[in-house]
Amino acid sequence: MKSKLLIFIIFIVPISVLAQKVDKSVNVMSYNIRYNNVNDKENAWPNRKDNVKALIKFHDVEILGVQEALNGQINELLLNSNFEVEGVGRDDGDKKGEYSAIFYDKSRFVKRDGGTFWLSTTPNVPSKGWDAALNRICTWLKLYDKLTRKEFMVFNTHYDHVGINARIQSALLIKSKMIEMAANLPVILTGDLNVTPETEAISTIKSFLIDSREVSKEPAYGPIGTFNGFKFDSELKDRIDYVFVNDKFIVQKYANLTDSKDKRYYSDHLPVFVKLNFK
Repeated sequence: MKSKLLIFIIFIVPISVLAQKVDKSVNVMSYNIRYNNVNDKENAWPNRKDNVKALIKFHDVEILGVQEALNGQINELLLNSNFEVEGVGRDDGDKKGEYSAIFYDKSRFVKRDGGTFWLSTTPNVPSKGWDAALNRICTWLKLYDKLTRKEFMVFNTHYDHVGINARIQSALLIKSKMIEMAANLPVILTGDLNVTPETEAISTIKSFLIDSREVSKEPAYGPIGTFNGFKFDSELKDRIDYVFVNDKFIVQKYANLTDSKDKRYYSDHLPVFVKLNFK
């Protein structure tokens, strides 16, 4: 009887282990967290930061592209988290000015390379491009996923709010950088692009990447718009925040999240959340 039981255990246990489904999807978020501005009063960063961190943690975000973050905000998002971060301030290439930083789960991903370039004709130095009103940057990372054993690249950016040509030229510059650095790798682009989907700036990006909302396997969740201006009764009709991918990803889920507390949003933008799988 004991020998029969032993044989049963030997054959059944490996089958049960193999039957367990391992979730290899990647949770990605793009989030303009609004820079730390004391003039925001009740919506100032010190009153929002714990909610922002709780939202990110609750949704199990593994790749996070933030816009408008200042150095102090970067450090606060890192505190008591499982993240490492890549990014610099756009004003001096160090700690001054807004970051377009990328946070990544250090328990799953290993950094292979990373850096930042300016959206201008002189991308290697702090600079303002074309008809832009401000310095604008794109931060990038090459990561290795220990779970899937795949390398991939993430780009995160914040387009200018004034320069029409700057936004178009920024897309073309990012495209050239992707061709140069990403080769045949899977690619993710997150960002606050300051324009809605029907514009030339977005169609330029869609000439080489895919809008994750348009190809999500599950119906897109939440409102269409991502800009709320700290108004809880906002119509949420203007979509200016995006997650793009190339054809080496499958988009399982897409959402514009409306998490709030006491009738207050945690930023003047909604976070964009996507669940991706490598093809």
